[in-house]
Amino acid sequence: MKSNLDRRTLLRSAGVAISLPLLQCMHHRNEARAQQSAQGAGDPTQVRRLLAINAPLGLHTPHLFPAQAGREYEVTPYLEPLQPLREKFTIISGLMHPDVDGGHTAENSFLTGAAHPGQPSFQNTISVDQLAAEQLGHLTRYPSLVLSANNSSLSYTRSGVQIPSQKRPSRLFADLFLEGNETEKAAKMRRIEDGQSVMDLVREQTRRLTRVAGKEDNRTLDQYLTSVRELEQRLVQSAQWAKHPKPDVDYQPPTDIDERENFSGRMRLMYDMIFLALQTDSTRLITFQGAGGHEVVQLEGVDDGWHNLSHHGRDPEKLEMLTIIEKEEMRLFAELLQKLDSVEEGEHRLLDQTAVLMGSNLGNASSHSNANLPIIAAGGHFQHGQHLKFEPQDSPPLCNLLVDYLQFLGLETDRFSSATGTLTGLLRSHSAS
Repeated sequence: MKSNLDRRTLLRSAGVAISLPLLQCMHHRNEARAQQSAQGAGDPTQVRRLLAINAPLGLHTPHLFPAQAGREYEVTPYLEPLQPLREKFTIISGLMHPDVDGGHTAENSFLTGAAHPGQPSFQNTISVDQLAAEQLGHLTRYPSLVLSANNSSLSYTRSGVQIPSQKRPSRLFADLFLEGNETEKAAKMRRIEDGQSVMDLVREQTRRLTRVAGKEDNRTLDQYLTSVRELEQRLVQSAQWAKHPKPDVDYQPPTDIDERENFSGRMRLMYDMIFLALQTDSTRLITFQGAGGHEVVQLEGVDDGWHNLSHHGRDPEKLEMLTIIEKEEMRLFAELLQKLDSVEEGEHRLLDQTAVLMGSNLGNASSHSNANLPIIAAGGHFQHGQHLKFEPQDSPPLCNLLVDYLQFLGLETDRFSSATGTLTGLLRSHSAS
């Protein structure tokens, strides 16, 4: 039996792309209720958000982690820009993902905790943002935003399929805030309807394949059909939200910065988009893969490629230049937190209503170590203002922190991936109730 469907089939709709998996024989959720208001239940104190940011080339932890634990820690060079918000964040040392190795490939598991991402047989699992989106995504125009400063992505569906990221602020701004004319609106609805029709065809033809496929292929096809169902839900939600006006913002449509060397400009522009998306409640779940490549960034005192500097081998000259870059990373991150903290939302601040994770899948980029990850937790109504220090022999999973974040969002769970519970020492404040 020959099918008309082959691996070149590519579905593109609502910002998601997926192709048919390679098969040996080829040689759930409720319907989204997007018509609800963008404020969910209407009570701003109940609106909870998640923002996860990854620094793909790591952070030099001797400049990040204080020597002492507790609230009386001495400020390190990388924590200086964050001190105006000292009581709104916690620096955490000693965390790791059990069995997550492979150096740079560990970024695939940063928000999933899936083991051995560097192995050829690696199969990823759902990322924490997408798990939350399954229950909360219908409350906003966009169930989640998957963003990057390059072509990578931190977000994965339940079947382990990577969700393509948006890296152009101009397109993101248009999606969030520009209505378009009637012709453009009609064209968008046709694309959504066409996408639904394509998926009907793909679903039917893929099911026909199961009649001739072997056991292993049927397992792969089942994962694929799960992804198709996830896409169908996104299309339904897109069609419903397309009928509702977008929010107005006092911000000019941005011009993309294509020069990777302009690290500061590119990061600040994307952080502006993240801030606007959260402020307008266009989404409550955002992941962002930050900048970091082979480029020589435009910062005074830097004349070597960023990736090469991250593999410093303790060379003093390389470390000096790397420190310049990473201080700028922290300064830009501090700017974002300060903007979030400047917005009142009911009795709280937008930062209080947003659980923020800033860190990296690399504990030591120079040696490609995935242990002792640099992690900053901010916002989320936690009791901050401290350094949580865990010893290597008693290193808890990073997923314990992610369970804390899921609970903050209102999900009743004490498990996620490798988590053994919540993170010891990170307590919720009384205002979180």
